[in-house]
Amino acid sequence: MATPYDFPSDLLAGQEELHQVRAELSALLKRLPWSVAPLDGFSDDNGWRKVERPASPGWTQDEQAEVEKLRRREHELAVFVSGHRFWSEIAAAERMDARTKLKHAHETPEEA
Repeated sequence: MATPYDFPSDLLAGQEELHQVRAELSALLKRLPWSVAPLDGFSDDNGWRKVERPASPGWTQDEQAEVEKLRRREHELAVFVSGHRFWSEIAAAERMDARTKLKHAHETPEEA
């Protein structure tokens, strides 16, 4: 049987916000052009697979700022979650299991 962990509420909230920030950043990066700076398109079929990219208008200053803001927040949350005092209360042999449980703590039983 899986070991239940009594995660502190601030750790749970930090992990949930980390999931949200990563999802928001991923969605934003998928919408943005492939290059931050304006670049011409290209086609290269000399490698093991063909690579093609359309011309990129680059990212606007607002888009760059939004990506930077999300990356900074993601880093802050990752440091908070991984360095939380809770992990010192868990035996080293159990930390990986506890970390995995925390990552999935927000899921409903049907999602898990």
